[in-house]
Amino acid sequence: MNFASDNTTGVHPRIMAAMAAAAGGRAMPYGADDISRRVERLFADVFERDCAVFLVATGAAANSLALAAMSPPWGAIYCHPGGHVNADECGAPEFYTGGAKLVAIPGAHGKVAAADIDRAWRHSAVGSVHVTQPAAVSLTQLTEAGTIYTPDELGAVGEVCRARGLGFHVDGARFANAVAGSGRSPADLTWRAGVDALSFGATKNGAMAAEAVVFFDPARAATMGWRRKRAGQLWSKHRFLAAQMEAYLSEGLWLDCARHSNAMAARLAAGLAALPQAAFVHPVEGNEIFVRLPPPVLDGLQADGFAFYRWPGEDAWLVRLVAGYDTTPTDVDAFLARARHHAAALRPA
Repeated sequence: MNFASDNTTGVHPRIMAAMAAAAGGRAMPYGADDISRRVERLFADVFERDCAVFLVATGAAANSLALAAMSPPWGAIYCHPGGHVNADECGAPEFYTGGAKLVAIPGAHGKVAAADIDRAWRHSAVGSVHVTQPAAVSLTQLTEAGTIYTPDELGAVGEVCRARGLGFHVDGARFANAVAGSGRSPADLTWRAGVDALSFGATKNGAMAAEAVVFFDPARAATMGWRRKRAGQLWSKHRFLAAQMEAYLSEGLWLDCARHSNAMAARLAAGLAALPQAAFVHPVEGNEIFVRLPPPVLDGLQADGFAFYRWPGEDAWLVRLVAGYDTTPTDVDAFLARARHHAAALRPA
């Protein structure tokens, strides 16, 4: 009944069981345990290449530390205005980079176009001591609008980054949903398109608290060990982060969870599309829906006990609905039944 966020979900039973199993006995600390070594091999399998992996507990830490490894304090980081790094992390990227400037570039449906990044670079006074210097690009996948960057779109950004000497970071808090929704491989959506570093999310998709910073360019990871330690993100009992990630990646659990949440969002969107009062703001490509519904319908649904966010701004009609790995068809159908009931009450007698 809660469609507010995939952060409201519990812990997947297989992940909880893995943590319980890791609780027995002793293991070396700070990532020197056997589970952590197995997780590194799992990431190599998932992405079809060796990569440097740093586990942390939160997405804000993953994003901020990845960007700190890519940008000097006088750097400029291009991102979307609605991107989590710009809108929802309380200045953490600026703090951990030592003062780098986030430069927001608008784009439709949560996306930043390669041509707009290149245009921003060309107007950035490169070399001038008076302004921040372009250092990196940070995109979100899924975007904050619930849409998916295609490999071609990412590849175009990657080409600009290579041509202009920019680091390329992807905030993948919902990366699993993007992979499941696109039907493309993790490699196609990352390093094959020129991505240097990925914040690989698990918390929104079944973990308790586990994220990873994955560097596809080992040179960019040279300082990451110290940055993670200094940020308080190197757990002494690191095996409990690793146990979550091992269970998440094993036997395709991460994609199974994402496919399910995407399917529940698609089911919800299909039902809402039948309401004449419903208007979708963005394409539904993952597990998030942005839709306008009349305020009386929204008021009625909330009075019924359904939880969701009315999106910030002056548009009282706009809401975000998010499906999780544990959303059931019964949950979706109950929401739709009540939405139809409240919408019918608005029709003239």
